[in-house]
Amino acid sequence: MTEEAKTSEPQTDPAVSVVGPGDGETIVLGTTRMRVLEDGSHTGHRLAIAESVLAPRTQGPPQHRHAQHDEGFYVLSGTVRFTVGDEDHDATTGTLVIVPPGTPHTFANPTDQPAVMLSTFTPDLYVQYFRDLQEALTGGRPLTRQANIDAMSRYATEPATDLA
Repeated sequence: MTEEAKTSEPQTDPAVSVVGPGDGETIVLGTTRMRVLEDGSHTGHRLAIAESVLAPRTQGPPQHRHAQHDEGFYVLSGTVRFTVGDEDHDATTGTLVIVPPGTPHTFANPTDQPAVMLSTFTPDLYVQYFRDLQEALTGGRPLTRQANIDAMSRYATEPATDLA
C-alpha cells in the first residue's frame, strides 16, 4: 500500500484504488491476521474493508456493540461462529452477516481449520481500533480483555456487559 493510501485524509482527486493479492496493510493480532484492503482514505471515510484469517480455535473479542458504524462479514472459507446476544450462528463459506449499530456481537473460529472472512466497516471508524491493538502487542503489552475494551471505547464501541 502506498504511503498516500495509508493516510486518514481523503484524496482530493478521486482515483480508483486497486489492491493486489499481496498488497494492503497487514495487522497481526495473536492468531488473527488482517489485511486492510481499504482504510477509508479512498472512500471519503464512508467505507473500510479488511480480509481476516482466523487460525483454528481462535477466540474473538468480547461481545460488544458499535454506536456509530455497521459491520459486515462475508465468510470466504471455513466456518465462523457469530454470537449475537445469546444466539450462536455458524456461518460457513458464502454466508454474509450484517451487524447494525447497537447490536451485541462477537465471532470466533471454533473449528480445526482456518477461516477467512471479508469485513466491511461503514463508516471506516473501526480500522484504527485494530491498529491500536497491534501497537499494544508490538509494544509488549498483553492483549487482555480490559486492553481490548479500552481500545474499543475510543471508537464508539462498548462491551455488551449485560451478556457477559
